Amino acid sequence: MPSINLPTGMVHYQEYGQGAPLVLLHANPGDSRDFDAVIPELSKNYRVMALDWPGYGQSVMPINPEQIDVPFYYQVFQAFVERLELSGVIIIGNSVGGLVAARYASENPDKVRALVLVSPGGFTPHNALTRLFCKIQGSVLSLSPYRFASLYLKHRTATARQMLQRASSVHKSPERLKLNRALWRSFARPESDLRTLATNITAPALLLFGKHDPAIPAGKDGLVAANVISHASFIVLPCGHASFAEMPERFLQETEGFLAGC
Repeated sequence: MPSINLPTGMVHYQEYGQGAPLVLLHANPGDSRDFDAVIPELSKNYRVMALDWPGYGQSVMPINPEQIDVPFYYQVFQAFVERLELSGVIIIGNSVGGLVAARYASENPDKVRALVLVSPGGFTPHNALTRLFCKIQGSVLSLSPYRFASLYLKHRTATARQMLQRASSVHKSPERLKLNRALWRSFARPESDLRTLATNITAPALLLFGKHDPAIPAGKDGLVAANVISHASFIVLPCGHASFAEMPERFLQETEGFLAGC
């Protein structure tokens, strides 16, 4: 697994294949292995780079994980693209990875070839209930990573079971719990809201939401995202939060068909 030393610390990523650069950005918690079911097929046509966010996978834990927020992950991705001198990049992002991808495309339209946003964060029309949920998830009262993942992963494929296994083991370490909770506290803040900024996205975009996703509902957040990124293709799949792990064949069908036209 290659590594790269960024101003934010040592970051690891998996790299496969050749061609146009395609970066995979995982959720919180998670790591690059969440995309294992689709990497072999994607790498037939693209130079695939699956990033481990700081604190997850093989990347170094930030010094103060309880203070990390979404803008920090955005800075990590900006530095990653700049250090590797990527251009014409395709970004596939899930959850907080989708939030970072959408913000990057909003602010760097000349560097992004296409976006695939899988249940992305940043489009929640917050109210008292959603803010309370983020507050609870950002505290010692939070659902465990395993319990929460059990709720939002609808189909138990081999990859999804491995994600659940990591949620019940490595993702429940004290430092990773601090990081997970810090990011949850950050989700309800104004800097995580993309509903205005994402109107600037000009790159072709595919929005993939899960019909059975309780974390980022297709019928609420999905419709908001489709309205904000008005030129995007919006598809609701019969799965939960991670279609690439739960329905890899259908995910690849939709994604490869979309990318073929970009």
